[in-house]
Amino acid sequence: MNTIERWSQIPEFEDEREEAAFWASHSLDPRLMNASIQRQTVRESTTITLRFDPQMLSRIKRLARQRYLNYQSMIKQWLAERLEEEVSKQVERSSERSGD
Repeated sequence: MNTIERWSQIPEFEDEREEAAFWASHSLDPRLMNASIQRQTVRESTTITLRFDPQMLSRIKRLARQRYLNYQSMIKQWLAERLEEEVSKQVERSSERSGD
C-alpha cells in the first residue's frame, strides 16, 4: 500500500472507477489527515491580575479610547508586540554567538 504524504500526490481522476482503483492501493498519512482537521480559532486564555498605578491606568484608558480600543485589548496587543521583539532579539543574539 502506498502512503500519500502530500496533497499534491493525489492525481485528478477521470471518473469514480479510476478514483476507487487509486484508493484501493493508496492511503493517506495520518499526519496529513491531522493537519487538515480544522482547529478551533478561539484560543484559551488565562485570567491574570496586574496592579497598576491609578494614574498610569487612567493614561492607558485614555489612549485606548482615542484609538477606539478596549484598554485590555490594547495592553494585550502591546505585550504581544513586545514579546515578538524580545524573541527576535534573542534569536539574533544566539545566531551571532553561533557564528563566532
